[in-house]
Amino acid sequence: MIDPHPTSPGTGQHTGDDDTYPAALAAFVERFAADLTEAGMPRMPSRVFACLLVSSEGALSSAELARRLRISPAAVSGAVRYLAQVSMVSREREPGSRRERYRLLQDIWYEAIASRDADLLRWVSTLRDGARTAGETGPAGQRLNETAEFMEFLVEEMRGVLERWRARRASHGSA
Repeated sequence: MIDPHPTSPGTGQHTGDDDTYPAALAAFVERFAADLTEAGMPRMPSRVFACLLVSSEGALSSAELARRLRISPAAVSGAVRYLAQVSMVSREREPGSRRERYRLLQDIWYEAIASRDADLLRWVSTLRDGARTAGETGPAGQRLNETAEFMEFLVEEMRGVLERWRARRASHGSA
C-alpha cells in the first residue's frame, strides 16, 4: 500500500511531494478547519482555506486540494465558490493550461474584515427601518436602534483597528 503522506525514513519529515504533507500538518489543517467551522464558516470551505493557508505558495489546484483533503472535485468547487464570495481566495489560470489554481488573497484577514463594513452598514439601514416600523419608542424599536448603534460602533472601531494594523505592518517592514 502506498503511503499517502510520504516521509523520509527515520526523520518523519515531508519528502517534498507537492500533493501531500506530513500527518502533523494534516492534523493542523483539520484542527484549524474545526475552529473556523465552530466560528460559523461552513466545514468544507474551512478545510480548503486551512489547506491553502499551509501550502508553500498559498495556492493549489482543484486536484491538489482534492487529494490533500481526500474530497471530491465537486466539494472543492463549492468550497472555493464560497471562499471567493467572501474575498478569501481568487481563481487564476495555470500558465499554458485550462486548469485553475486557487490562491489566498493578499492580506486575507484584513480584506475579510474590511469587506464586512458593507454588510454591517446594510444591517444598520435594515435595523433602522425595522425600528421605524416597530415604533422607535417601544421596546422592539429601542432594541433595534440599539443594535444598529452597536453595528455603527463596530464599523467605526474596525476602521481604526485596520489603520493601526497597516501602521504596524509598515513599521515591521511587512507591508
